[in-house]
Amino acid sequence: MKLEKDKIGLVAILVVSILAVVVVFFQDSIAQDLNYHLFHDERTFFGIPNFWNVISNLPFLFVGLWGGQWVVKATQHNLLRELKLAYFFLFLGISLVAVGSGYYHLWPNNVTLVWDRMPMTIAFMSLFSVVIGEFISVRFSQLLLFPLLIFGILSVIYWHITEGQGEGDLRLYVLVQFLPMLIIPMILLLFKPVYTLTRGYWLLLFSYLLAKALEYFDPAMFDILPLLSGHSLKHVTAACGVFFLIRAYKHREPTYQKIQH
Repeated sequence: MKLEKDKIGLVAILVVSILAVVVVFFQDSIAQDLNYHLFHDERTFFGIPNFWNVISNLPFLFVGLWGGQWVVKATQHNLLRELKLAYFFLFLGISLVAVGSGYYHLWPNNVTLVWDRMPMTIAFMSLFSVVIGEFISVRFSQLLLFPLLIFGILSVIYWHITEGQGEGDLRLYVLVQFLPMLIIPMILLLFKPVYTLTRGYWLLLFSYLLAKALEYFDPAMFDILPLLSGHSLKHVTAACGVFFLIRAYKHREPTYQKIQH
């Protein structure tokens, strides 16, 4: 019965993935909107331009290093050793987001945006691999990790090259950022976990959605809260989602579900 449910889940994920790819590539090439670089809060403090958008990336460094420390010290009790590399890349990517995004916000443009997006693809793809390993198959997760990481990095490089040719195309990057966020909830709902406290993943996803909303309402939030803009709050909110995930990692217990190797 469980095997049959797993097959149905895998088919559902495959169908949604194919539909998402078709929908994205049915669109014309997506160039980067240059208005994206026009953030509402451009104030300079202590000689740092766009101060709050830069400084608000520090929480990513804190949670990334905290997560990395957990990976080093964790045992099989709350971490699958076979996925240790995927956990490592997840928190490495999150730590590097602090550097890349901070650098981008000092001088927002298409060139510096490359260094903002590159670490994010590492985090997105590693998280995707971890969830696959914890809910579906460890072996499948191991096989997918490096292809996913390479695909994520190449999606940014491809966008950058096409922008330089005057025909910017973000479609690959759109898939890298949003397809895992579409598939991960399906995996959480359709497959049995090997650990308790799966709410850590749900809190991470909710924080991500809230962060995207704050980004969209950047000017409105700055009008309501003059000290911080929506974009600065986006960084803090997303980092809080990672904090909740690490908390869950540290306190979870095995469910003793049999995982496929």
